[in-house]
Amino acid sequence: MKKILFVLSFVFVAATLNAQLEKGPKITFSKEVHDYGNIKYDGDPNCTFEFTNTGNEPLIISNAKGSCGCTVPEWPKEPIAPGAKGSIKVKYDTKRSGPINKSVTISSNAVNEPEKVIRIKGEVGPAPESGVPVNNSGAPTNN
Repeated sequence: MKKILFVLSFVFVAATLNAQLEKGPKITFSKEVHDYGNIKYDGDPNCTFEFTNTGNEPLIISNAKGSCGCTVPEWPKEPIAPGAKGSIKVKYDTKRSGPINKSVTISSNAVNEPEKVIRIKGEVGPAPESGVPVNNSGAPTNN
């Protein structure tokens, strides 16, 4: 009889702990990486990461920080209700030729991922020729 009571107590405690772990806001992204592919120099710098609060309490994003000054996120400041969707917009400075491999770190009250990293990648093409003739020193000529 003592063994049965012990097992039942154990099952009750485990179920209670599991229920507590499941309580709270949860952030779930539809994608975690945005690939710009090959983008023109000074091309469209914006992309959007959509997410859903799959938890059972309001989700609050307290901060979103780009890995450098060329990656600027914009996030909702109001709480996201359970089941509701939101988005984080990221703007990359496409006046920088070369590969893109940047991240945005999101801080929130999500119980599943309080610090979430999303990424952007791609390649920005070369700057266009200015069409201004230059001399051997690289300075414009006065024609």
